[in-house]
Amino acid sequence: MTPSPQRRTPTAADGRLGAALEHPGFADPAYLRHRHKVVASARDHRVGDPSPPVVYSQAEHRTWRRVHRALWSAQAEHACQMALQAREQALIPAGGIPQHSEVGARLRALTGFDFTLAGGVVANKRFLGSMADGYFHAVQFVRHPAVPLYTPEPDVIHDVLGHGIHLAHPQFADLYRLFGRAAMRIENPDVLQMISDVYWFTLEYGVLEEKGRPMAYGAALLSSYGEMRQLHRCHIRPLDIGAVLETSYTITGYQPVLFSARSMEEVTDILTGFLDELDDDSAHPRHTQ
Repeated sequence: MTPSPQRRTPTAADGRLGAALEHPGFADPAYLRHRHKVVASARDHRVGDPSPPVVYSQAEHRTWRRVHRALWSAQAEHACQMALQAREQALIPAGGIPQHSEVGARLRALTGFDFTLAGGVVANKRFLGSMADGYFHAVQFVRHPAVPLYTPEPDVIHDVLGHGIHLAHPQFADLYRLFGRAAMRIENPDVLQMISDVYWFTLEYGVLEEKGRPMAYGAALLSSYGEMRQLHRCHIRPLDIGAVLETSYTITGYQPVLFSARSMEEVTDILTGFLDELDDDSAHPRHTQ
């Protein structure tokens, strides 16, 4: 994942903003060396092969416990009902970082999904297409402990406490497969990017209107304490595929624009209508190379 030096992210000290490249997850040499060792096992990993076990340090488990407590509280207040139902089924441990094999065993029993190993960003075709076969690419490294409640890139906490929650619920799992089936039949990289962009604003950053206010369902929101707590400050627009495809975003910080639906059924209807009609000639002008 390439951070944008213009993107501003919260600092450890007081929540004010600082450049993404200043985040210790990108700037601490000792942390980066350790992370690279964890990531190395993802090289040449085949989709569906077991993830190797990781021996996490006590400090990494402490980071997990701190973030888990904060997210569980924030989700109770700011997550939609379906996400809360999903997390009850997921049985994610509070006391320490679970292995991919532990999470995968639970997901397979519930929805047929499993984690498959990633080292970082995965190409659209592989990342999205693997969902058709019930595999979600997940990393194993842990965010830097200096800023435990924010990371400018996905880590194991994001993948487990965001996507792991999603994939414990059949309705969420069906949406992942819907994206996967669309990606599997597309070869045009511009159209694959369109699918990725719609995935970003729905399964990563989607919100629902519940209780008269925006409630998070996207995995990136569910795993971001700060973003859930500032949903009321975002510019929230009705979920419309045309508007989504015209909207820029950054991958290393909070999103200023989000898209909201009235229910998960509406999300499903909109995504089905979009994804089922796509072919290699469907490139949006903004996505044409």
